[in-house]
Amino acid sequence: MSIREQFRATKKTDIKDENAAAKPLSSGDKTADKLQIQAIAEQIGELQAMLYAANDKKVLVVLQGMDTSGKDGTVNGVFGSINPEGIRVISYKAPSTLELQHDYLWRIHQQVPRKGEIAVFNRSHYEDVLITRVHDWIDAAECKRRYAQINDFERMLSETGTVIIKFFLHISKEEQRARLQERVDDPTKHWKFDIGDLEERKSWDDYQKVYSQAIQATDADHAPWYLIPANSKTHRNLAIANIVLETMQDMKLAYPPAKKELIDLKVK
Repeated sequence: MSIREQFRATKKTDIKDENAAAKPLSSGDKTADKLQIQAIAEQIGELQAMLYAANDKKVLVVLQGMDTSGKDGTVNGVFGSINPEGIRVISYKAPSTLELQHDYLWRIHQQVPRKGEIAVFNRSHYEDVLITRVHDWIDAAECKRRYAQINDFERMLSETGTVIIKFFLHISKEEQRARLQERVDDPTKHWKFDIGDLEERKSWDDYQKVYSQAIQATDADHAPWYLIPANSKTHRNLAIANIVLETMQDMKLAYPPAKKELIDLKVK
């Protein structure tokens, strides 16, 4: 079984049945695991150089998860060895007044990866079927329509050369409590703390339900969801790095063919 198969979600995935503390890839040596992550990150960087040079295919990585699940940490740990010219990280916040004047996918489509680029979405279009359902800003019928629209959108991206990888970073409620408390206790991390996170935490069970529903409704072979146990930050990065590496290796990336006019050319 490949690592992708090990973490692949299904149409029956229910988050509440998954163990957020699982560490199936861990060697038991945290230092060794971190060295492995760095080695894989460097391999991803080499593949990205080929992606950028060929200027043909594109990669979209979607990171979703509850507050403190480690989206920023994943960006740093997994994608930190990539040449900045070939990667873009987009963090989605509450939509602006201008964005609200358009359909909910308008701001998303503007940020999808260009040829030769990896785009990492730190939160994404999935917020429009998550927080909107938890707070009853849209009803079930509208949510179902959005699932269909998202499926169509992602299929279009895939059919036009974008490889899509979607990750749900799964932490336990107790782990979130500990991480939020750490931010409160450390003044240097106060900038990370939003009092609104405590209000959203009250809807924990509702979020687990709508996440499960969204994953079930939008998992597809061309846009797969991976459920990543994320209580361990090191294991989280190890799992995601391996999945990204496997996916990019399957893309059969290569540098463009040599230019005939440059063969045997001597620079004077």
